[in-house]
Amino acid sequence: MAGGVIRTTCPYCGVGCGLHVAADGTLTGDPQHPANCGRLCSKGAALADTLASDGRLLYPQIGSRNANWHEALDRIAAEFTQVIDQFGPDSVALYVSGQFLTEDYYVANKLMKGFIGTANIDTNSRLCMASSVAGHVRAFGEDIVPGCYEDIEQADLVVLVGSNLAWCHPVLYQRLVTAKEQHKTKIVVIDPRQTATYNIADLHLAIRPGSDVAVFAGLLVHLAEHGQCKHPWTHDFATGYAATLDAARMTAPTFVDAAAIADVPAADLKQFYGWFAATERSTTLYSQGINQSSSGTDKVNAIINCHLATGRIGRPGMGPFSLTGQPNAMGGREVGGLANQLAAHMSFADPADVDRARRFWNAPRMATRAGLKAVDLFDAVLEGRIKALWILNTNPAASMPRAERVRAALGACPFVVVSDCWPTDTTRFADIVLPAAGWSEKDGTITNSERCISRQRAFRQPPGGARPDWWMVTEVARRMGWASAFDYRGPADIFREHAGLSAFENTGPHRRVFDLGALCELSASQYEDLPAVHWPLPRGTSEPWSSPKRLFGDGRGFATPDGRAR
Repeated sequence: MAGGVIRTTCPYCGVGCGLHVAADGTLTGDPQHPANCGRLCSKGAALADTLASDGRLLYPQIGSRNANWHEALDRIAAEFTQVIDQFGPDSVALYVSGQFLTEDYYVANKLMKGFIGTANIDTNSRLCMASSVAGHVRAFGEDIVPGCYEDIEQADLVVLVGSNLAWCHPVLYQRLVTAKEQHKTKIVVIDPRQTATYNIADLHLAIRPGSDVAVFAGLLVHLAEHGQCKHPWTHDFATGYAATLDAARMTAPTFVDAAAIADVPAADLKQFYGWFAATERSTTLYSQGINQSSSGTDKVNAIINCHLATGRIGRPGMGPFSLTGQPNAMGGREVGGLANQLAAHMSFADPADVDRARRFWNAPRMATRAGLKAVDLFDAVLEGRIKALWILNTNPAASMPRAERVRAALGACPFVVVSDCWPTDTTRFADIVLPAAGWSEKDGTITNSERCISRQRAFRQPPGGARPDWWMVTEVARRMGWASAFDYRGPADIFREHAGLSAFENTGPHRRVFDLGALCELSASQYEDLPAVHWPLPRGTSEPWSSPKRLFGDGRGFATPDGRAR
């Protein structure tokens, strides 16, 4: 806080724009934040309109009556304990949100996976980011976005795939428009629809929905046939190139075949292929049109393959770039927010990772296998396998696929807890409703699409009895018998532990890229003043903390057993 101004972060999308909040409540863009450099979109500019308290949930409710926090938390802890004792740990579940701060996500995952002993905790980010996570892990060995926002300005060609940047990530769209005006950046938009983003495109490929793999398989074939694949690079720094090219040739032997599959003019597709082949500084931005698909992971890898085969990754103006939807979808992934993940980019597939998390947490009932993913989780509720469910900061009765089935599941579940700021379609099904603090009232961190960790600082008091999510989860954990493991005084304590786990036994040739070791001993004042920083930040990184914004530019550092990309 300087001169009465509080620096915080916008809660809307994965861009992660910095905000200045003046003493009179005026909100403006933070000129020093690397995501937006002072810019705001229409949503960010109207944030003050979201601060009204009318209709807010102010007190815990049990049934239809107001209750105090002690009564509500005691009841939740007792119900969860009874269900676990009778039916086992897999009979309970949490469904959480990309609106969580990282500290909220961390304690919820620690409670479920380390202490209750089940991985039945999933997030609404599952619906938008799971394909990218799987694609990153498959290609890089870890869930890593290799580039940064500056690549948008430094690229000579920007390819937008399944991304209506103008509406969904407006500040990045503003940066791209400026780049086009100043540097004549070519823009290709690949989308079945003519979205608002189409207006700045030099070429629009209105492909048949679902044909993205064929388009990028055809591109890979074209790049190989025109001598653009960097054979020494792929030989030294990647595996599987020959088999991938063979598979691409089977999918789309020529650009004419790819055009037929995608149902676009062959001349237009040939133009795109020619531009990509001739332009080393090429960045591919993709979003929900790629991820929200039954073949989303294959689409992600088809894009990444073209960048790996040409060595166009991790250097200025080039690389594949996944644009997250929610403000902290990446922060959630860092702490194992998905049911098939462990914290700190560790995996249930590796017994050593499971044991490492168990020992760091001193966890009495460490989960050893993946839990139920979002859709499967609510199916299990409907089938009676999950007896107690806690939903935090999301509204699945309205937002989940097959919402009518989700509502049926909520109606059938013996015990439902919902934490939110306002009454929703989901709170109607709750046995207990907990009043949650809103974004302007919460303190913690988020991580945006370019691996940049930013502080979200509270600038208002929560109304009534509303409380932050990390506090609710911690209080339930204490009442279930784990007070010493959840002895947090505030979000700084949680963040230090999160950073410590990322660095724990993270050494040697196969170390994880995600490492916040430099931040695991932050003082309270250092946490309060933490600037926007990109990870990784291993121990030894000097203060003010600096880290490379791009990864893999030298072909090294992939988190695979042999250190090479796949």
